[in-house]
Amino acid sequence: MTTNAQQIHIIGGGLAGSEAAWQLARRGFHVRLSEMRGANLPDGGATTDAHHTDGLAELVCSNSFRSDDDTSNAVGLLHYEMRQCDSLIMRAAAEAQVPAGSALAVDRDIFSAHVEKALAEMPNVTIVRERIDVLPAEGHVIVATGPLTAASLAQSIGAATGADSLAFFDAIAPIVHRDTVDMDICWMASRWDKGDTKDYINCPMNKEQYLAFRQGLLDGEKTEFKEWEANTPYFEGCMPIEVMAARGEDTLRFGPMKPVGLDNPHTATPEFPKGRWPYAVVQLRQDNMLGTLWNMVGFQTKLKHGAQKELFRTIPGLENAEFARLGGLHRNTFLNSPILLDRQLRLKSVPHIRFAGQITGCEGYVESAAVGLMAGMMAASELAGRDWHSPPRTTAMGALLSHITGDAEAETYQPMNVNFGLFPMPDEDVKKKERKRAYTDRAKRDMAAWLGTAKAAEPA
Repeated sequence: MTTNAQQIHIIGGGLAGSEAAWQLARRGFHVRLSEMRGANLPDGGATTDAHHTDGLAELVCSNSFRSDDDTSNAVGLLHYEMRQCDSLIMRAAAEAQVPAGSALAVDRDIFSAHVEKALAEMPNVTIVRERIDVLPAEGHVIVATGPLTAASLAQSIGAATGADSLAFFDAIAPIVHRDTVDMDICWMASRWDKGDTKDYINCPMNKEQYLAFRQGLLDGEKTEFKEWEANTPYFEGCMPIEVMAARGEDTLRFGPMKPVGLDNPHTATPEFPKGRWPYAVVQLRQDNMLGTLWNMVGFQTKLKHGAQKELFRTIPGLENAEFARLGGLHRNTFLNSPILLDRQLRLKSVPHIRFAGQITGCEGYVESAAVGLMAGMMAASELAGRDWHSPPRTTAMGALLSHITGDAEAETYQPMNVNFGLFPMPDEDVKKKERKRAYTDRAKRDMAAWLGTAKAAEPA
């Protein structure tokens, strides 16, 4: 590894900041990684409303990186591309993986520990526990403070952008202790019975139980909003369960509580030896490597903790459930990036500062890390005096970057997961049922060509 004396300051040790630090360090650049969690400050320790540890790359919502299918799923394709770029986040996910069918899910603690250990062992990375209150006036800077940016730094960012940051709510799902789930009522199966693995615990409901549960969601005591939160919208991809329930009687049965394909073996009869589908189902997904903790899939909530315990214990099989964590709600902040950032994620008004991760308006762990990865590569090119060429828009990384930095409509800009709607359409003669494979095959070819050019431009 060639060592370069130039230093870059990364603010924020989440997935994006950690990935950016890794990409810069492995190219020989010195990195100062500032993380406020764990800092010993005169006004007390610094943390956020959602974090529980001071570990780098802590996962605060789900433990899933979603689909790992790189042939027909956009996020699975993003996994593939990041692996081709030697992503630290993907390395850590492989080390911490837990069973989740076709999804990539991880043990949170093992994942975070792997990321922190890898960075701590890099001789040119300095991890500093400190809160940065003001944007640095000079030097090369990447801000990757995420959607829970400290108020003082958020004010500094607002002053630099000349515009108010947007905000939305993001809700957290509860986690259940596995040994408190009644498996005489529940059973194991894959998600919606896809594939041969049995990675999810299924809690069945009949119609009467479902309707009573939905009513409990509507009637349960909710977290009260502060005045400044009153008009903050939800991100559709992390909708609280009670908000979905309010949209209609069957909304949940066509969403996170969909029973399709899930034959309940406890209801087997000679006529139906595999059992029958329940009216609705609550699914639990393994949350740690030991298999002792399981999260309630799609059950992000803003119900108060007492209401959660009372209602969730009416779910068949969870009558005696003990919760390792209850659901919660936190406010997310992000930039109107299509207006404020250039194509290299630099703040147009203050170009020595880049932004990365969810603060740019991408949504999801993998997307956040991917933008951090690209920010690190961009900064390395700039520090080395080389021109940067973005990944083609036909790739998942390129499509996501293009959306953030100018392709999205600024007036209606909202957080976005990677999806094939961000990609240029494949050739018109591609049949609809073959379209996803056409997207992924094209992306892999174009990513390989781009990486070959990018690596050839880097110093040995």
